Amino acid sequence: MDNTSTSDIVIINGNSHPDLANMVAERMGIKNGGCSVFHKSNRETIVEISDSVRGKDIYIIQTGTKDANNNIMELLIMAYACKTSSARSIVGVIPYLPYSKQCKMRKRGCIVSKLLAKMMCTSGLTHIITMDLHQKEIQGFFDIPVDNLRASPFLLQYIQESIPDYRNSVIVARNPGVAKKANSYAERLRLGLAVIHGEQKETDADEVDGRYSPPPTSSNRQRTTSVSVGVPEHIVKVKPPLTIVGDVSGRIAIMVDDLIDDVQAFVAAAEMLKEHGACKIYVLATHGLLSSDAPRQLDESPIDEIVVTNTIPHEIQKLQCHKIKTIDISILIAEAIRRIHNKESMSYLFRNVTLED
Repeated sequence: MDNTSTSDIVIINGNSHPDLANMVAERMGIKNGGCSVFHKSNRETIVEISDSVRGKDIYIIQTGTKDANNNIMELLIMAYACKTSSARSIVGVIPYLPYSKQCKMRKRGCIVSKLLAKMMCTSGLTHIITMDLHQKEIQGFFDIPVDNLRASPFLLQYIQESIPDYRNSVIVARNPGVAKKANSYAERLRLGLAVIHGEQKETDADEVDGRYSPPPTSSNRQRTTSVSVGVPEHIVKVKPPLTIVGDVSGRIAIMVDDLIDDVQAFVAAAEMLKEHGACKIYVLATHGLLSSDAPRQLDESPIDEIVVTNTIPHEIQKLQCHKIKTIDISILIAEAIRRIHNKESMSYLFRNVTLED
């Protein structure tokens, strides 16, 4: 890329997404650094960096995949190896941050993404570049700068250029939790908005977080001091049947989200959209994890096309389902690295991006 002094930039990567790392290095016009990451017979991770990193700016490209725990250990060991080899700065380029959905307290659990952030900071990382965090507040878990890039400009461009008659479309939120993101897309494209609401809704707010623990039983009530006013019981949530708020009849339905992993909810939403007269159904998301038998379910569903970026490798899933399309975001990552290295403002990459994205 232009105006970049590449003599003191070193790009290395683990085993999670070497193709993306090579594309970023190629766009920047530099060679991918020599780093070997392999596992011993007892599954311990070994990292060997062949080139000198002393006094250089290191960019470690390592995303989250279905092998999240190995991805994390590889990243931590690579970062610590660079730290102990006197690297000037160590930037973790993590397009999809593993455990980002575990960012809230659960019943007798913990906030795993907070733990992961502490581990990354301790390993020696001095900066994080990621993309479309599940919750943008996760940035506050880190004691180092975090740049949360947005894939929405690429997805918006795809809608405008690759969906025929997109003006006859309606943006759909598959549950109320995605309504803000869907509304942002609808406003920028000047399209209508529809929200699916009902018993299929599976948002973070519906998960058990310990606030519904039962009152003390008679056996342990005698050990506590009684009070005159009892604690009122929580009213049990009763979800209505699955319904659509908005008109999709004869329209192209475009569902948007940040992650596609288990696809049952998307398939159920697509079936309802089809029943309500949607002529075509698209699903757009930043991260395509597509776990388990997701490709088969998508191939058999009413969904016409699934569009994801290449933050996560999914070549095998594309062979199993012809509906999956990929958008390359390596140019955005390369530009972010160039700007950080040259100490330029990152605000250009966030222009016209609202907080709801």
